[in-house]
Amino acid sequence: MLKIMRNCLVAGLLLIITACAAGGGNPFVGTWDTVATSPLGDQAAVWIIAADGSGVMSTELGDQTVDGILVNGNSVSFDLVIDGGGQSIALSFSGVVTSDTLTGAFDSDFGEFAVSGARR
Repeated sequence: MLKIMRNCLVAGLLLIITACAAGGGNPFVGTWDTVATSPLGDQAAVWIIAADGSGVMSTELGDQTVDGILVNGNSVSFDLVIDGGGQSIALSFSGVVTSDTLTGAFDSDFGEFAVSGARR
């Protein structure tokens, strides 16, 4: 009887440990409705982020591939270069994911501008 109770306790602990480990995934994965407050006004975009550290940023001007997304806990960062009407613009994003909310900023040669988002 003692052996059965011990085995049940071990099995229960393994189940709890497995459940906790599974919940520690990438908090940035998913589809985000975002707004960047830029010098040209608010710029809406949809970000689709994959678990492999890649994604797509869709705006009214088209889609931009995003690679090299870094996630450290709830902190998120990535760099990308966009076409700004024939001129390449380097952007560096850093932000924080809290549940289904994203806050952060793009840093550029033109200064920093705030970004907010909500997970779909």
